[in-house]
Amino acid sequence: MFFGLDLEELRLYWWGILSLLGGLLVFMFFVQGGQGLIFTLPKDEEEKTLLINSLGRKWELGFTTLVMFGGAAFAAFPLFYSVSFGGAYWVWLCILFCYILQAVSYEYRKKEGNFLGTRTYEIFLWINGVLAPLLIGIALSTFFSGAEFILKEGNFVEWRGAARGLEALLNPYNYLLGLALVFLSRILALGYFLNHIDEESLHAKIKKGALVYGVLFLAFFLVFLGWIFNKEGFILQDGLVQIMPKVYFLNLQECPFFAFLFILGVFLVLAGIILLIKLHKKAIFILGLGSVLVVFALLGTLGFGNKVFYPSLVNLEDSLHILNASSSYYTLSVMGYVSLLTPFVLGYIAYVWRAMDRVKLTKNELKNNDHIY
Repeated sequence: MFFGLDLEELRLYWWGILSLLGGLLVFMFFVQGGQGLIFTLPKDEEEKTLLINSLGRKWELGFTTLVMFGGAAFAAFPLFYSVSFGGAYWVWLCILFCYILQAVSYEYRKKEGNFLGTRTYEIFLWINGVLAPLLIGIALSTFFSGAEFILKEGNFVEWRGAARGLEALLNPYNYLLGLALVFLSRILALGYFLNHIDEESLHAKIKKGALVYGVLFLAFFLVFLGWIFNKEGFILQDGLVQIMPKVYFLNLQECPFFAFLFILGVFLVLAGIILLIKLHKKAIFILGLGSVLVVFALLGTLGFGNKVFYPSLVNLEDSLHILNASSSYYTLSVMGYVSLLTPFVLGYIAYVWRAMDRVKLTKNELKNNDHIY
């Protein structure tokens, strides 16, 4: 028994954990955003190496957060894990391949005897920087657009079509969130560079980039919100999955707590963009907190109140909600105690972050450093 919580409360608790990890994952996209800028932001090879080494000190945090998100989904909502990660596996294999390219590139870019050449690994980093947030955004968009699966006897997942999730690429609406995350990741990266690197020659491009990517992010994000708030959605009523107009907008109205966090998060993101344009070095933390709150609120409303969070376009009754997708009471209880370690993990990450950023990165530091990415 986990602090006296019943099964329904445990389901909500774990959906909250999963939503929070989703928000943290989006914040960690600043690494991908920075990789997407390595050919346009620096003025020379020395500055490019400076940017890559700045990101190289943090890239593992993003991959770790992705693994934690998948692990939490597997432990708390195994049916969702099997449907999404197992059913739509081509999408997730593409995402995993992007992260493999990233890991290999940081390891071998500056290694002696690198037969592929430094430029090849830089292209790999750029591919990860663009495709990882784009594909994850498209995958998350299927929470709203639905997916082509049915559940057979014993909850065996059958996916319609051989695309196995890649059919989501054919829905133009799914690109709205994907592109919004690409541009948000670049805004976060600019904030991170401004805070972590002591190099005034970057300031002019950071200021210009914050304005350009800020406008592009807001454009795609607002259209995405207009799409989900006005489209038909799926809701569980009297044990049956039904279609209801504007259900995702109503979700926020029915959950004042999430509505407040969503509005606060949007305000913080806007404030962070303005601070970044003004070259405020703490803008990354305002942007990061705002991003986490917006994603947490949007994902949170999909699980609370018996909402459908992963609709089936083939058979509505096979759609996933926290009632049919969660683990047993015993599993959720045991994993609940494990989740108490999360604050310590986050505290360790914050400590390491602060320790690594205590002295700002400079070109002179790289010249005196034996380990270069």
